[in-house]
Amino acid sequence: MDLKEERAIGGDPSAHWYYISKGRAIKALLGAKPIDRLLDVGAGSGVFSKMLVEEGRATQAVCVDSNYEDDFIGKRHTDKLAYVREVDAVEADTVLMIDVIEHVDDDVALIRDYADRAAPGTRFLISVPAFQFLWSSHDEFLDHRRRYTLDSLKQSITAAGLAPVETRYFFGLLFPAAAAMRLADRAMNKQGEPEASQLKPAPDWLNKSLVAIHDLERAALFPLNKFAGVTAFCMAEKPAAIAQEKKAA
Repeated sequence: MDLKEERAIGGDPSAHWYYISKGRAIKALLGAKPIDRLLDVGAGSGVFSKMLVEEGRATQAVCVDSNYEDDFIGKRHTDKLAYVREVDAVEADTVLMIDVIEHVDDDVALIRDYADRAAPGTRFLISVPAFQFLWSSHDEFLDHRRRYTLDSLKQSITAAGLAPVETRYFFGLLFPAAAAMRLADRAMNKQGEPEASQLKPAPDWLNKSLVAIHDLERAALFPLNKFAGVTAFCMAEKPAAIAQEKKAA
């Protein structure tokens, strides 16, 4: 989760419609299974880990982000939430990679780095921006390398050694408006100059309306949405040591 995007909203991300709605989609995908130890890779402010811990969905969480500064780590650390720049081991039953892998040149290598260090059965929930034709100055500003379809996301995850379990698009109801805005942005900004994030603060009435709209989408459309959205999700698992190395050959 990009710290640039969080700064663009100019306030607490946990009160913004985008983070509220995405957080609820994350919780829907994770299901009711309790999380003992959560690892949040590229966590930014750790908004989603904080939601899961505060609601009792996760017992404890470690947020890792190479961009953390010392004062940020010192102010945020609690007995249930830790903030670190790197981890040596993946001691978690659930790993979040929310809007992370699109920032690196080799997405497969990044996923594999954590997958190789995780125990068999560890769940990975990964989200990415969807559809390359939606590329705009928003992506340039956030230093994205690419956008994904469900198929291309699954390909990267499978190549990294994980087994995809479920894929879905989200923010489908926003898709027509987002597509129109992004295409217009591309037409007017042919140089692709990275001006700013398109995620902005919202007045209270709009914030509440967008949360309500995406609550409706999450209940009615999200479980079935393999067609269109601004975000693509994949839930995956680390398989049991390739069937115990095919029963020791």
